[in-house]
Amino acid sequence: MKKLLIIVIAIVISAIEGFTQTDTSNIYHNWFNKSPITDQIYGAEIDRAYEQILKDKNPSTIIVAVIDGGIDITHEDLKDNIWVNKNEIPDNGTDDDHNGYIDDVHGWNFLGNANGENISHENLEITRIYKQYKEKYSNIEPKTLSDSEKNTFDLFSQARTMYFKNLNDALSYKSKIETFEKTFYYSYDTILTVLGKDTIEAYDLDSLSTDNDTLNFHINYLKNLYMNGFSADILKGMKDYSAEKVDYHLNLDFSPRDIIGDDQNNLTESYGNNNVYGPEASHGTFVAGIIAAKRDNGIGINGIAQNVQIMPLKVVPNGDERDKDVAKAIRYAVDNGARIVNMSFGKDLSPQKQLVDEAILYAEEKGVLLIHAAGNDAINIDKVKQYPTKKISKEKIASNWITVGASSMNNDMEFAAVFTNYGKSMVDIFAPGVDIESLAPESKYDIGDGTSFSAPVVSGVAALVLSYYPNLTCVELKEIILNSSLNFSKEKIFLPSDDYYSKRKKSKFGKLSSTGGIVSAYEALKLAEKLNY
Repeated sequence: MKKLLIIVIAIVISAIEGFTQTDTSNIYHNWFNKSPITDQIYGAEIDRAYEQILKDKNPSTIIVAVIDGGIDITHEDLKDNIWVNKNEIPDNGTDDDHNGYIDDVHGWNFLGNANGENISHENLEITRIYKQYKEKYSNIEPKTLSDSEKNTFDLFSQARTMYFKNLNDALSYKSKIETFEKTFYYSYDTILTVLGKDTIEAYDLDSLSTDNDTLNFHINYLKNLYMNGFSADILKGMKDYSAEKVDYHLNLDFSPRDIIGDDQNNLTESYGNNNVYGPEASHGTFVAGIIAAKRDNGIGINGIAQNVQIMPLKVVPNGDERDKDVAKAIRYAVDNGARIVNMSFGKDLSPQKQLVDEAILYAEEKGVLLIHAAGNDAINIDKVKQYPTKKISKEKIASNWITVGASSMNNDMEFAAVFTNYGKSMVDIFAPGVDIESLAPESKYDIGDGTSFSAPVVSGVAALVLSYYPNLTCVELKEIILNSSLNFSKEKIFLPSDDYYSKRKKSKFGKLSSTGGIVSAYEALKLAEKLNY
């Protein structure tokens, strides 16, 4: 049972990206701003840049689009740095700037309709693809299909395999949670009876002494749980995660997109609403805070870039985003003045990849830098495809794209986050992504883990550099960030892994990305100055 507990807690913590802790702590406060040189903490050298390079310089304002879940634009530590569409008159029900979006004063929500209804949960993409084609392709011979149909059949086959693997894993996980919950409450209720109390705290167990072997078993069992960080919140997280998988992500009968009623193949139609918070805004608010939380205002955290306006673009539900929404959001960001786009999301398959590719190329043509989280599956994405991707085709790699893995605050064997995806070709750079403190809705704060939080560190650094060197092209900015990274190629680390049974393999940090480094604002600004930008 101890092994089961450790496994299910580890699964929950790794699968529910972010927010593994609810209490902030001074040890994590602003650590991603710190420097391995001046602080012996392996942050992105933001504070060092401000203190030693930027004191007497005047920055320009940079718009950073955050394509994500919702964002709390009223947060006390973020509200001053939210983009305002000056060509739109608020709440008059008119598309004043004729961009196809009514009252888009602070961005847009692609997961809602004109009546104010919004999508919260969604299927996984593998569920949507399997559901769409299962009647047509489940009992067909591939050799009878045309070449174009074979491509669709191959997509269906991949989705079908992934779907049933995920479904079996989800049902197995649900069964383990139910078994664990019954065992836990049997011991818990047994000890409650002995104590004669309504609840049990960890210190209650220390005071119990008995010669009864059965009672001792229950006491030691609960002690072990609490020592491993177990709590009622952890159990709730396990159950919620399980329910989301079964009831929404993998439920073939769940079709939330019906409330929008759009044509998934029509990129020209308008849909959505201007509610950039939506039904949930934890993830997007956290991401935006890393980039642009107000610095040195006596509250909250210090975001990375002072002169930034965050443009909220909501496309990510609790489930997988849709390619069409991603493509529309990228184009919206480009057309409305964003110079940098942060994308902290991803999935296994991309049925409308061409739409996203075209949007990426549009951003490339217009000089907009796209920064994407590598993902949290502890896999080599040189070998296992993840989407969206900088790889447009075998011949074409987007020049305006940076993929970011997650690093920790200490240069030890755990320097690469245990959950981070990696790849010598597909991942460009690493950035802080473990025990990150940032913003939560309703002017609260939280601590979380994930490459979702490494990407905005790089986006923040990019915005910071660009604000002082606004004439940089997106390609020049990308090259400055990559070429100025702090190199740790030869450092030995544990290879990321989701195998909770096996001993961790070792590797060199340089094998995990093309640079073998972590982002540095200080070095990036020095390099920009040296190159006379």
